[in-house]
Amino acid sequence: MTSAASSTARAFIFDMDGTIVDNMAFHTQSWLAFFERRGHTLDPDAFFRDTAGRQGHEIMRTYLGEHLTREESAALDFEKESLYRELYAPHLAVTTGFDRFIAAAKSAGIKLAVATAAPNENIAFTLDGLDLRKQFDAIAGAADVARGKPNPDVFLLAAERAGALPADSIVFEDAPLGVEAARRAGMRAVVLTTTLPAEAFAEYDNVIAVARDFSELDIEALFASEPYAGAATN
Repeated sequence: MTSAASSTARAFIFDMDGTIVDNMAFHTQSWLAFFERRGHTLDPDAFFRDTAGRQGHEIMRTYLGEHLTREESAALDFEKESLYRELYAPHLAVTTGFDRFIAAAKSAGIKLAVATAAPNENIAFTLDGLDLRKQFDAIAGAADVARGKPNPDVFLLAAERAGALPADSIVFEDAPLGVEAARRAGMRAVVLTTTLPAEAFAEYDNVIAVARDFSELDIEALFASEPYAGAATN
């Protein structure tokens, strides 16, 4: 991937679901209902740990069979995501402190990006529903990369589009697969415990802070943390 990133630009890269919005309980609920209709009874916690950050077509093939074509799994994923949007729409709201946090970041000249495994319909549902799209310098989603997390592709693309190098980019995540994707991208990560406790992220050496929401975070303290030296991998 060719990058024209500036060596001086700093960027915050936000996962969307479970991070910008505290919605993962609704995603899990919709997934469980979707698979129950097809004869699968799943453990909610195990399902989240195994799938959060992966693209819909990847999840469909894991649980319904590798024989599914991308078109077939995409149609099934559309059904599931429609169920999710119906469930979550009455509750759509940003995570506590997010508006103030990004306003302070923009004032400090920090680039803002979204890097999500969500399809375009869900990106529009969340960012346009909350009138947030205009706040971001770059957005990368499932339609922009072939592989979901823990592959680093979506974070690397978001940083490139924002004009920042991986070492100058900090990722905000709520899921282990997302933190691993940031690690593979050579990026530091901040964990929000909207879904899992801090203990779930103990093995990741690129985590520089753990918080329940954005009200607890200090921008300059995050960038003053030790830069992550991990190299990007495929």
